[in-house]
Amino acid sequence: MQAGEVLRRVAFNALDTIQGGRLKKLKEANKREIVNGITPEYRERRLQAIMDFAKEHSAFYREGYAQAGSLKEFPVMTKASYNENRERILTDAWKGKEDQLHRLSTSGSTGTPFTVLCDGDKMNRVNMNFMSVMELNGFRLGMKRAEFRVWIKGKNALSPFRSFKNNLMMYDISNMGDEALANICDRIRRERIQVLVCYSSAVTAITSYIRKTGYDISKWAVEMVFTMGEALPQETYDAVKEIFGFAPVRSYGNNENGFIAIQLNEEERYTVDLFNFYIEILKMDSDEPAQPGELGRIVVTDYYNRAFPMIRYDTGDTGKFEIVEDHAGRLHGYFTEIYGRRGSMLYNCKGEPLSIHVFMNVLLNLEGIVHQAKCIQWEKKRYELLLNADRDKVNEEEVVASYRRYLGEEATIDVTYVDEIPVQASGKRMVCENRCPDYLS
Repeated sequence: MQAGEVLRRVAFNALDTIQGGRLKKLKEANKREIVNGITPEYRERRLQAIMDFAKEHSAFYREGYAQAGSLKEFPVMTKASYNENRERILTDAWKGKEDQLHRLSTSGSTGTPFTVLCDGDKMNRVNMNFMSVMELNGFRLGMKRAEFRVWIKGKNALSPFRSFKNNLMMYDISNMGDEALANICDRIRRERIQVLVCYSSAVTAITSYIRKTGYDISKWAVEMVFTMGEALPQETYDAVKEIFGFAPVRSYGNNENGFIAIQLNEEERYTVDLFNFYIEILKMDSDEPAQPGELGRIVVTDYYNRAFPMIRYDTGDTGKFEIVEDHAGRLHGYFTEIYGRRGSMLYNCKGEPLSIHVFMNVLLNLEGIVHQAKCIQWEKKRYELLLNADRDKVNEEEVVASYRRYLGEEATIDVTYVDEIPVQASGKRMVCENRCPDYLS
């Protein structure tokens, strides 16, 4: 336990106590409801409350959906539709006061750039939601953490004061070559980082570098690896356990809402935060509900954004979801599978969806042969494989065969050699991308 950690925890708790202890109460309630589940009454009450609020206070919903009596009568919204109706969705109390609101932005690296406005209460819930899912996995308030992403000054980069206040170090991952990784590893040791918060691709790069070089981490202070974004390959999960002696934490969420689901107790499934969100899974090609266990689009209703109501927000992600009622009648939600964004989900020649795990695992198996690779689907049976590799040394037929195993024998796979597959603005390095009109329309 570091002195900076203890001081920040004492300062946070003291300030919160002076202000009535609201943040601690909110955090503990969030943790309790994630673990113990919610009542059906709470679920219906919160859902009805946000629908009624939107119809009364937002011009968009008041003018177009005042008679909507159930959730299915509200429109499914995308980033584009929110952007198009931004002024009308903003609630009456905040008209002309947008500069007083907090901004939750997504870079648009895999879709449309998008900023959600929220008031102080919602921002507190976002922050306590983050603390809740972290603490449920052993995090201690005040721990020094490194967050890995592409940091852009004036966009997402923190001020020196906020960085110090939150004990958060900004680690830029624009470059993940060996020299950059060596510098990152040295910095983790030098700054005595306790928690690594990063996209799965960054964890994969770091663990691969440690294994390849035999880098000595015995002087590291890391106690937790918290992953977000794209799915974490099983090989990387196992590598973290082997290298650090503990399992990484998998999470699912977005910048617009916060963390929506978290892995608990090393379970394969993700436990959903039903305290803050109502989850729907809709069919891939319509707004009808998917069947239980069927892969579909993840659609989220946020109970607590009263400045910019987010009702039936199509996140762009896909997955499988189930609701379980326990012996006490409380509801628990689980994502049994998260495939990621439609634009990063490929289909084989039979039209069957392939998890991003497939492509990350293929790439791991090519370590030392291929530096980087990305598979793009252009048509139902036509794919392009971008390879950053030494053309004179790589066995192209073997590499193509490793992809064909999953795509299908009928697949046409064109190979294009590139010097670099860049990290996207969000900090993600996409290993697959769907550009087939038949699946994206």
